[in-house]
Parts: sequence; C-alpha cells; structure tokens
Amino acid sequence: MVHARGTGAYGTFTLKKSLSNYTIASFLQTPEDQTEIFLRFSTVGGGQDSSDYARDPRGFAVKFYTQQGNFDLVGNNTPVFFLNDPIKFPDFVHSQKKDPRTNTPNAARMFEFWASHPQSLHQMTILMSDRGIPFSLRHMHGFGSHTLSFWNKDGERYWVKWHFKTDQGIKTLTDEEANGMSPFGAQQDLVDAIDKGDYPSWTVKVQIMTESEAKTCSINPFDLTKVWPHNDYPLIEVGRLELNRNVNNYFAETEQSAFAPSNLVPGIGASPDKMLQARLLAYQDAHRYRVGANVNQVPVNAPRCPVNHYQRDGAFAGVCPAYGGGDLKENNQGDSVNFYPNDQATEGAPEQDSQSVSPPMPVLEDAWIGHHDQSEEDYYSQAGDLFRLMSDDQKAQLVGNIAGGLSQATKSVKARMVEQFTKADPDYGRLIQAALK
Repeated sequence: MVHARGTGAYGTFTLKKSLSNYTIASFLQTPEDQTEIFLRFSTVGGGQDSSDYARDPRGFAVKFYTQQGNFDLVGNNTPVFFLNDPIKFPDFVHSQKKDPRTNTPNAARMFEFWASHPQSLHQMTILMSDRGIPFSLRHMHGFGSHTLSFWNKDGERYWVKWHFKTDQGIKTLTDEEANGMSPFGAQQDLVDAIDKGDYPSWTVKVQIMTESEAKTCSINPFDLTKVWPHNDYPLIEVGRLELNRNVNNYFAETEQSAFAPSNLVPGIGASPDKMLQARLLAYQDAHRYRVGANVNQVPVNAPRCPVNHYQRDGAFAGVCPAYGGGDLKENNQGDSVNFYPNDQATEGAPEQDSQSVSPPMPVLEDAWIGHHDQSEEDYYSQAGDLFRLMSDDQKAQLVGNIAGGLSQATKSVKARMVEQFTKADPDYGRLIQAALK
C-alpha cells in the first residue's frame, strides 16, 4: 500500500483564463468560475507510522467536483516519476519499503533497484536534493506529472501537463533539521494555517502540446521520467487553487477519500503514457479493495451533480444521500432499470452526447511505445540539466544525501550508480565518487 499517510482539506479552484479553445470541460470555460475541490497530500512509501518529514515524494491529489462529475488529478510534488513501465512498479515499491526480514528501512536495497533502472535517475536526483523534504505541505509545488489530453468542440485533441506552483514559496529541510521536527508537524501546520484563515494557495498552470508537435518533440512526451522542455512548451497560467476548509472527521473524509486517474470529465482524457494506462485500471481496483464496492458513495468521493452509472447494490449502498439532495432510495437508484441502453428511460435519464466522446487514441506506433528493452534510452540528460541548475550548497546536500545511503550498498551497485551519475554530468559522478571514498 502506498500513500498511506495523508492530510486533506477542501478549497476552490478559480479559473483565470478560458481554455475553451482546447477543451469542452465545463469548469474550464468561463474566467472567474469556481469549482469546489478536495486536496489530499501524502507521503508515498511510508505507512501510517511514517514521519511527515521523511525523505520521500509527496502525493498531491486534487478532486475537482465539476458539474459534469468528478475530475481527479492524481500526481506528486515532482514533475516526473521513477518509472515509465508499470510492470516494474511492485518491485520498485518493495525496494523502497521496509526490509521483509528486519521490518526496518534498507537504503542498500533502494539503491540496488535504482542501479538496475537508469530511468529512475531523474526522480532520484530530485528526491535526494534539498527538495526531498518539504518544510510544510504549503511550501511545495504539485504536478499532475502524467500527460493527459484535452479535446475541444471541433474534436481537436491536445496533450497537456498540469502544474501547481505554491504561492507560499518553496521551503525545505535538511536531514538534520527534519530529525528535530514533530512526526505529525506538517499535518498540524496545514490544519492550523486554515483554522486561522491563512489559506494556502497555488497558481495553476498548464503546458499544452498539439498532436503534430508530439511527433517531432525532442523527447517522448508520454515518458513519465521526463519533463517537457519549458522553452518549447511554456507554462500557461490558467487559475488559482486555494485551501480554505479543514475536514470535520479525518477518517470519514481524508482517510476514505479515493482518487483515480480514470475519474475524467468530457473534454479531459488520458494519453498513451504507459504508467497512466496502468493506473487507469489499478486505482479503482485498489479503492474497491480498500474501501468497498461503493467507494464513490462515500460523501467525500461523491459527485456534486447527478451521475448515472447503473452500478448498484453491495456494501454501504444507500448509506448516504447523493449530494444536492435525494433520499436513500435514490442513492441506490431505486426501482429504475439497471442497464443501458434501454426503452424505459425516465425524465432526466442519461442520453448519449456525441460532443462528449473523445477522439480516438493514436495507435501504439504513433505514440512511440517501444519494446521493453530501454538500454538505448537517454535517461541522463535531464538529470544532468537539473544537477547543473543547482547551487554549490544544493549540490553538496545532494551528494551527501546520496552517499549516506549508497555507501551501504555493494561494490557492484556503487559502481553502476557512479556510472549513471557520470553520464548525467562528469562532476556529478566525480563528487559522488569522492564522497564514497
């Protein structure tokens, strides 16, 4: 289980720039329109017993309660991830969690996995940098990370990446500073800030790419281990997200909240990103296992508009009325017909809308999804670019954080990791080699 330790709050997304040229999504049409949201932050690898200040990515999941249903943007506080092949995910998570024999963290195993997977180098460089431990949940960026898609009223599709830039500024902690923090300090900080009216906010931006641009892009635009070059695909400011209301009951709301990349609305779709394709299936399955078959009837997960889905029965069916009114009978869809299409439609029943149907996805050949052998892929250039952007102090923190864990690994793992660092930037490899000695 990942993302076990979470903190959530409600708020609003205010649109500042119409995206009607790119998408038919209703909440992205009219400037100053507001959409209620729920945002859940989390650590990723640790369990409920982990610290708020672990060196770990942070989950950044936003549920938009739109008038067309819920749109879930399920990302992290990093623009990339360790993997681009979902078959590797269980092994990766096992390597990052506790040793199965001792039930304690094992840094050597983490680096052993990374040594065999150069695709992890970019994200690992972020994790081991000064940004690996945010000072608070308010002082970090959020990213959708995956490539998603928009389509407009003319059926034209665009590829898109979402960015949430903190208005509080970036603040981070060193390992030594983190060791002196309360293990639940980040959660307390967010609750206290909202309670006293100091509402945290993020400026929302997107990168947009046409389908034709995707075919000539310098990188695979569907590779989750890479960022889109900002010079070629600049950030476009589109709105503002604010958190302004704490939950009333942690378990009922934050703990039972469930986000899934497959929760999409007309005008927003998926992409050939292989990691995303797996998550479209895996997340809903995980929620049915964790919460139950009617996970979407839990109030925090329920849409704020009528949704007809023809699913019914099972545990907790009809436990709560649908948002916007309705009795328990309505919540399990009463005596209405339970399949589609049917000849018994009643007033207000769903009707197919051809405009809401997304254009067909490109075939795999057009999406540059190659074989599993990735030995010729360039997983070094962007990690090197990031290293070269760092100040001397940031580089010193990065090297010290890596060497502390890598020093516990085998000779083979050390050699393979140093080779990766050197390919990214010769100074990167040289500094790590010197620290290990």
